[in-house]
Amino acid sequence: MGYVVALAGVVGIGVAGVAQATPQRGSDDHGRQQHVATTTPIKHLVVIFGENVSFDHYFGSYPNATNPKGEPKFVAKPGTPSVNGLQSAGLLTRNPNSANPQRLDRAQAVTCDQDHGYTAEQKAADFGLMDKFVQFTDSGDCSLKNAAEYYRAGLVMDYYDGNTVTALWNYAQNFAMSDNSYDTVFGPSTPGAVNLVSGQTHGVTSIDPATGQQTATPDAYTVADPNAQGVGTVINDPDPAYDDCSNPKYAQAAMSGKNVGDLLNAKGVTWGWFEGGFRPTGVSNGKAVCGAAHANVAGASTSDYIPHHEPFQYYKSTANPHHVAPSSVSMIGKTDRANHQYDMTDFWSAADHGDMPSVSFLKAPGYQDGHAGYSDPIDEQTFVVNTINKLQKLPTWKDTAVVIAYDDSDGWYDHVSSPIVNQSATTHDALTGANSCGNPTASTQLGGYEDRCGYGPRLPLLVISPYARSNYVDNTITDQTSVLKFIEDNWKTGQIGDGSFDALAGSLNGMFDFATHGRELSQHTLWLNPATGEPARHS
Repeated sequence: MGYVVALAGVVGIGVAGVAQATPQRGSDDHGRQQHVATTTPIKHLVVIFGENVSFDHYFGSYPNATNPKGEPKFVAKPGTPSVNGLQSAGLLTRNPNSANPQRLDRAQAVTCDQDHGYTAEQKAADFGLMDKFVQFTDSGDCSLKNAAEYYRAGLVMDYYDGNTVTALWNYAQNFAMSDNSYDTVFGPSTPGAVNLVSGQTHGVTSIDPATGQQTATPDAYTVADPNAQGVGTVINDPDPAYDDCSNPKYAQAAMSGKNVGDLLNAKGVTWGWFEGGFRPTGVSNGKAVCGAAHANVAGASTSDYIPHHEPFQYYKSTANPHHVAPSSVSMIGKTDRANHQYDMTDFWSAADHGDMPSVSFLKAPGYQDGHAGYSDPIDEQTFVVNTINKLQKLPTWKDTAVVIAYDDSDGWYDHVSSPIVNQSATTHDALTGANSCGNPTASTQLGGYEDRCGYGPRLPLLVISPYARSNYVDNTITDQTSVLKFIEDNWKTGQIGDGSFDALAGSLNGMFDFATHGRELSQHTLWLNPATGEPARHS
């Protein structure tokens, strides 16, 4: 069936009169950055964390593009390695699902959202047969006007090629990609984001937004399978409890335990999460208002800031509840009143000032994050290309690695059955029959926690860096916590512990060539046109 079974304190924050902490180790008296020693030549890691894409949805036909007239063109370099895709598996015309995959062109860049629930994705995978996507994750859920224009039955099976996700294909041609990387667990955005920074989705409690206290009875959407203390696992998308911009109508989620921010703080490594729309547009009743919005290529407007996409806001130790700005540009990445949570504009302020943090997580504003239903691959491409083009102009490019990763698959079809390295058996599980995802025993559950079955669906993963291998496809089994593991190993922070998936994570190091590329190609760059994704001259 294709399955493998394997065994701080908080800074006081307010809208006004903010208490400031002493700058962390790793900064001098003027706030200028002092780099902590690393185990690789990478001194700056930038993680661009996109939304809701399976590997086959973006790379199923790689490296063969259709190249119709009027669309950006992609022609693979000689010797381009193949991937475990739809074409190589013969699944474009003889698919075991009830519909065959169809190519989506640029005119179909905007589509409706698919069902990417924890249980629905397991049912779609169907014992590893990968043949029930139309029945369980195909969805016309869409906030767009005239939604019928952006949905057809069987849409969940469809894919883009190098004429729409042109930039990503060109990055794959010139740098490194993986065709064997997975969502840490099944399910939507919040579990994916939390796994990226902690590898641990257990430890959630439901919080009453009116009182700020734990609810008397755990909210079922917020907390799965709570224990007697109301502590359980997050498998849905509740908003974070430590965020003024979370929806006040519903119970919110608070996470316990450590995250990578806590580890980096303890080592004196500069870091930050930078998200579009984080900067408040106003204050209402003493709380920040996140009102910024933009329209996507279809003209549909969406909020720039989406609270449940910001994982550090679930943890009291790393939250910036009132979205307070940093005390100065030189303190971006260091511990002050912003507590390492920032607007996207703050990232460029720091980078242009010569103080780009050692570890930076970048989250595009909603319309550019790639999430079907309100964003799309063309708007996503604009963000990614503009970001990488600008990073390549900085003096720090010589020791920078950019990782492009995703939070979940959106339920989009992927033909590869994931290795199940952590088991679960609750009413939410359905991969290997009712109430079952694998065969859980005491030795096959990390920390003994339920509702964390994984790995989940296969996702794209790319590394862009002067040290990245060129035109290279890595086959190492990795997951979202492989990014976490790279940070832990590179900056010697130690691991999260308490059943975190980081203990199992495969290494990203196979995507790098530290022996030669750093010396011979220290300025290796690729300039792309943000509108088309095609190569462009550096201006």
